[in-house]
Amino acid sequence: MSTASLERPPTTAGRTPTVVRLLVAATFVVILNETIMINAIPRLMESLQVTEQSAQWVSTAFMLTMAAVIPMTGWFLQRVTTRQAYVIAMSVFLGGTVLSAVAPTFEVLLLGRIVQAAGTAVMMPLLMTTLMMVVPEEDRGRVMGNVTMAISVAPALGPAVSGLILQLGSWRLLFVVVLPITALIAVFGLRKLENIGEPEVSTIDWLSVMVAALGFGGLVYGLSLFGEGAGHIGLGIGFVAAGGATIAVFVLRQLSLQRKGKPLLDLRILRHGTYTLSLALMSIAFLTMLGSMILLPLYLQNLRGLSPLQTGLLVMPGGLAMGLLGPLVGRVFDRVGSRPLVLPGTIGMVLALAGLTQVSATMPYWQILGLHTLLMVSLAASFTPVFTLGMGALPRSLYSHGSSMLGTLQQVAAAFGTALAVTVLSARASSLVADGVDTASAQLSGMRLAFLITAVLGLATVAIAMKLPRRADTDTNTTS
Repeated sequence: MSTASLERPPTTAGRTPTVVRLLVAATFVVILNETIMINAIPRLMESLQVTEQSAQWVSTAFMLTMAAVIPMTGWFLQRVTTRQAYVIAMSVFLGGTVLSAVAPTFEVLLLGRIVQAAGTAVMMPLLMTTLMMVVPEEDRGRVMGNVTMAISVAPALGPAVSGLILQLGSWRLLFVVVLPITALIAVFGLRKLENIGEPEVSTIDWLSVMVAALGFGGLVYGLSLFGEGAGHIGLGIGFVAAGGATIAVFVLRQLSLQRKGKPLLDLRILRHGTYTLSLALMSIAFLTMLGSMILLPLYLQNLRGLSPLQTGLLVMPGGLAMGLLGPLVGRVFDRVGSRPLVLPGTIGMVLALAGLTQVSATMPYWQILGLHTLLMVSLAASFTPVFTLGMGALPRSLYSHGSSMLGTLQQVAAAFGTALAVTVLSARASSLVADGVDTASAQLSGMRLAFLITAVLGLATVAIAMKLPRRADTDTNTTS
């Protein structure tokens, strides 16, 4: 590597390093784009003359690309400097944004979204890895609170932001607005960003790259098919099974490479019990968040007659509360540890989902707002401590691999949460309609059942929270 990297000492406790601030801002903007197209589907259908199933691919392709690319970032971030990773990620994202904004056809728009996602896939692992290297352990909770805003709040705010922008004009504005903001952050970040750590010169196992892309991409695609109606269930099961089998091959390949070379994704991270528990809790919590994100807009727009803008405004307070509480939750975590926050947080999440099982055609909007806000606040109380605790349990040399695994499973959990919610809703509603129940009542019943199932799954997070230690073992933070 011709460009030497600087080994940065940990920052002074109580201050967030500039490098982390810059990466948080960049990560927030790029991850926001994962869900920003949800409200634009009707506009795309009209403007580009495509079906609803085709238009949905602007979100599905983004998620698929993230799932396929993120497993490679552990190797990539060890191979390049911080500045190089930042420049590559932001340049790729900007290129995809420009391509999407000027897309003359749906196919070009889809390509632009795939390019956007490839850049986005690098940012979250880069942010997490850098944070763990430069922030002292006693201050990580506070700083990780800002990371929670970027990783968790951005996708929650995506539909609300897009609802506001779409009131002003074409779907192209979603990219036109993002473009100058991203460009400014990219240029300013490049001027201020310094290299952290020393890159390693290593080869990449292309078989692992191919198997990871096929396995995780196939799994996410198969899950997405469950939301497209009964006619796609069989195909979805086939893709999920094939994706799962391919992931098993990927795992065996990584275990072999661990013994004789450099794995693409080092699975020794799963030997650390606290990290594994944190990974499981984060995946289930993210699943419930995405499930509620898909169900609430369907309920508010299809059954209560609200516009996309009104829907976005109704769910925005919860997303904002989640973001604003992140730093506060982090500071409390630094003082008291994980369990006093995560256990009440997971219980609150289950109670909010249980409350949403009572949705009706006349439920007051203030009650929906209250339940959604409770859900978001509960997730804020859980995400920051669990992020910090899990990553803190890993040796320094495994930070990039730990963040890659976390990012990958977030995409799988997002796809599974969406697929589960839509499949349960559709199956229940179709069954009731066939029995003579009117469509609105059938859909309400399907939504109640979907919320009930997510609430039951949420109980697993309470059980995991009870097993988490208050803090990560400090002896694991040395280089292995």
